Order: sequence, then C-alpha cells, then structure tokens
Amino acid sequence: MLRIRMTAADLGRVRLARAPALMWETALSVHWLERRPQGMAGAQWLGAVAARPAPGTGLLRHLIPPRGYFPDFLTPYGTSPDFSEALEPVLCTSPVRLRADLALLPSRTRSTPHIRALTTADATAVHRLEQALRRHHDIAVAPFRAAVRESVAREHARASDLMVNGGTETLLADLSPLLRWRAPTLDVTYPTDRELCLEGRGLLLVPSYFCHGLPITLVCQDTTPVLVYPVAVRMPAATPAHDRSDHLAGLLGHSRAAVLEAAAQGGNTSQLARLADILVSSASQHLTVLRRAGLITSQRRANAVVHRVTSLGADLLAGRPAQQSARAQHLA
Repeated sequence: MLRIRMTAADLGRVRLARAPALMWETALSVHWLERRPQGMAGAQWLGAVAARPAPGTGLLRHLIPPRGYFPDFLTPYGTSPDFSEALEPVLCTSPVRLRADLALLPSRTRSTPHIRALTTADATAVHRLEQALRRHHDIAVAPFRAAVRESVAREHARASDLMVNGGTETLLADLSPLLRWRAPTLDVTYPTDRELCLEGRGLLLVPSYFCHGLPITLVCQDTTPVLVYPVAVRMPAATPAHDRSDHLAGLLGHSRAAVLEAAAQGGNTSQLARLADILVSSASQHLTVLRRAGLITSQRRANAVVHRVTSLGADLLAGRPAQQSARAQHLA
C-alpha cells in the first residue's frame, strides 16, 4: 500500500494532466511486452508490436522490468506531443542522477554491460539508450497516439467533472477503485508498502493509457510528486469514435448506448443522465439493465451511488467482437 499524506495546502494543489505524458507512456508500454494486456486495445497493440520487433528491446526490458522498480530519470514529466522534445531531459540526465537511479536496480541487472556503461554516463551507452527508446516509441506508441490522446482526454474530462462537482476530496475518493481517500491520507493499491508526505507540494495526477494494473509513482521524493494511474477505458487504435457509437447504438439502442458511454467517465445517476441527455428516471432504468448484464458496477460513495464500466463494458466500448451478440440478447 502507498500512503500519500496530504495537508490542506496539498489538497489545493492537486492537478490533473491534460494530455499524455509521452515518456511515461513509452516506458510503461515496455511492461506490455511481458504482461500481455487483455481487450481489443491490448490485442491490437500486441499484434502490431509482434509484427515489427524493435532493436534495443533487450536493453529496455532490463531497465524497465514488468514488476518492481525502474529508474526515475526515464520518465520526466511533460506533455509535449513531440517525442524528441519529451526525450531531451532523459538524454541530459546528470551522471550523478544516472548513478543514483541505476544503483537501485537489482545487482544482476546492474552487472550487464549496457547498464554498467550507462552508469558511467558513457556517450555510446547514452546513444544506445536513445536509439532503443526512439525505436520502441516509433513501433509501440506512435501508431496508437490517437487512441492514447482520446483515452487520456476522456479520463481528464471524467476526473475534471468529479472535481468541479464535488471538489478535490470527491475526486480522490471516486477517481479509481485502486484509490481510497481517508482524510488526510490517500491510500493507493501498490505492490510495496511506502509512504509519501507531500508537505505542501501538491500532487499531479497523470492518467495513462499504458499504465497496466496498479498506479505508479516516482521513487525520488525530492521531485514533483506524481501519481500515474490507468485510464478507465482504453480506446482501440483502428475504430473511429463515430463508428463505435453507431455500432453500440445498433447493439443496445441509442439511449442505453449513451448511458454506457457516459459510465466510462464515471459518475452518479444524475451526472450520467446529463451526459447522455436523458431523464434521470430513464438513466436509472438503463443502468439497472447494464448492471445486470455485467457491463457496469455501482458503488455507494457517501450520499451518492457511483457507476463505472466493468472490464466487459470497456471491451464492448472498445469494439471487441467476442460474445457481443450473446451479450446483446441479455440487454434487449
């Protein structure tokens, strides 16, 4: 469990990233090489990457294992859409920072020739890292940039709505089932026990397309506190949004499809009714049907019930074809 201790000043300094953080997305996509994510988006990604293996992947797998620590210097925060600009701080990392970050890797990893050379800030080793990151980004991230942008934009809209309508504490309480707000502490489901005291620095929440499983933060607490967490719904790369909407409407009916799409952003019944542009009573009926079909979950939060899509609902939104016809029969 990661326990983030917050003061009143920190609550006033919680921010939401508006756009994808390219270095985070690039680094976290390396995890997908081992974790094999499910769903339409994961299947598309695995198919594309398997068809074009990137040179230098071995180096990245050593630096960014599927579980456990990977060096903070690989993920400087920034929302520039230009990868070269996003990569520049990584290449300019000081030798002192390189040694400190790489020293936290397991000894077996540190002993590999490429990592040993990188520890000394050897120019050839840094160039090799640059080429590996560029090639991996070009194959594993760039072809999915539209889906990444759309998914992060949807998540930002959902989170912003929570903050505007309920304040920062509502945002922290309802942002993700992986987070639990118990003032003044934000408990985050995490693979190890850690404590992070913000001490007035605030917190930057970064929704990520390629963050798979649990949220992640930096090890170094001297930098700007960041919490990267998975987007609620990953959009596939190949299916345009209007095609998905037409497909869902044909499968579920326009109103019910609109409610399911609204539930991808999360919210109570009134909020989802407003997003779907229907009456609250109608939204309630559709939510009941969707919940019985296993496409959404409903959880009480204080005086409201918050609805979110399940993994099955996310697959349906993403256009995954398997079992859709059978599922539609339960929604008629």
